[in-house]
Amino acid sequence: MAYLDTPVTLSGLQLKNKIVMPPMCQYSVDAEDGIPNEWHYVHYVSRAVGGAGLIIMEMTDVEPDGRITNRDLGLWSDEQVPAFARIISEVHKYGSKIGIQIAHAGRKAEDAAHPVGASDFTASADEGLHPPRALTTQETKDMVVKFREAVRRAVAAGVDVIELHGAHGYLIHQFHSPAINNRTDEYGQDLSRFGVEVIRAARSVMPEGMPLIMRISAVEYMDGGYGLEHSLEIAKAYKEAGVDIFHVSSGGEAPPGAVKPGNHPAYQVPFARAYREALNVPVIAVGKLDDAHVAEAVLANGDADLVAVGRAMLDDPYWALHAAKTIARKVEPPVQYARGIYVR
Repeated sequence: MAYLDTPVTLSGLQLKNKIVMPPMCQYSVDAEDGIPNEWHYVHYVSRAVGGAGLIIMEMTDVEPDGRITNRDLGLWSDEQVPAFARIISEVHKYGSKIGIQIAHAGRKAEDAAHPVGASDFTASADEGLHPPRALTTQETKDMVVKFREAVRRAVAAGVDVIELHGAHGYLIHQFHSPAINNRTDEYGQDLSRFGVEVIRAARSVMPEGMPLIMRISAVEYMDGGYGLEHSLEIAKAYKEAGVDIFHVSSGGEAPPGAVKPGNHPAYQVPFARAYREALNVPVIAVGKLDDAHVAEAVLANGDADLVAVGRAMLDDPYWALHAAKTIARKVEPPVQYARGIYVR
C-alpha cells in the first residue's frame, strides 16, 4: 500500500492524495498592489498539473502594512478577489484542492514605515527593521475584523480551505508568545485570546463544513522561547475555537539561541506527531520531506495525516507525480504528459 498517493478525507476535505504544497511567498516584483498576477497563475496551476492534492496559496495579508514586503499578496479589498478566483478555478480543473493562508506580519513587516505588533519592543530577529508600535486594545479588536474580512474574500474567491498563519513570528504568533507579548490588557492576560478571536471571526464567514487550518510553531528557538507544552496549551484553545487541522512547524520568531533547529530530513515530524496524539486532530507535517521515501514513512508510521513539501516543489512542479511514480509504482499524469511521465 502506498500512503502518499492514497485519497483521504479530513474534516470534510476530500483530497486525491496526501501531498500538500505549503504557502511560500513569491516576492513577485510586479505584485505591489497585492493582486496575484500571471506569475502566480502559472506557479499555482502548474503545481495542480503536477499532482499536488492540496495547494495552499502564499501568505496573503489583511492590510498593506501587514505584508512581509510590498511584493506580497493581500486580500484587504474586494477588488483583489477576481485574480485569486481565476487561479482557484483553474487549479480545480486538475483535481487539486486549494486554500489561502491569511496572515499579518506584525513586527516582521519589512517594508512598513510604522509596523505594528503585539508589543513595542524589537527582538534581535528584527535588526534593520523599523521598531514596531504595540497595537492598542481597540486596534487589536479592529485587526480581528480585518482578518474576518480577508477570510470572507478568500471564501468568495472559491477556496476549499482557509489557513491562518500562527507561526514563524508573525502577528498571531506574536500574541501567543510569552517572550514577545508583554501586554497588560486582556490580550496579554490571556495569550490565546487574539488567536481565538481571529479563529471565531474566520469561522463566522466560512461555509459550514469548510476546514480551518492553523499553522503554528510548536517550539521557539530563541533563548527564553516557549516549548512544546506551551504551544499545545495554546493549540487546545485554538481547537476549541474552531481549528480543524494543525500545520505544525517551528521557530521563525528570532535567531536560534541555545536550542538549535535540526537540519536533517523530517526534523519537525516529532512535533507533528505530538500534536496529533495530544489533540486528536489531523496534522500536516513539514520540514525537509523532499525525499519521497521519507514523506511516505511519515505517513506510514502515523506521524501525520498529510505531508507538506515546499522547496522541493519550487525545484520540481511535478514532485507529486514523481513521488507517486517512485512510491506507488503507478502514476496518472495529464494525458498531454503521459508519454513522458510513466512507470518504466
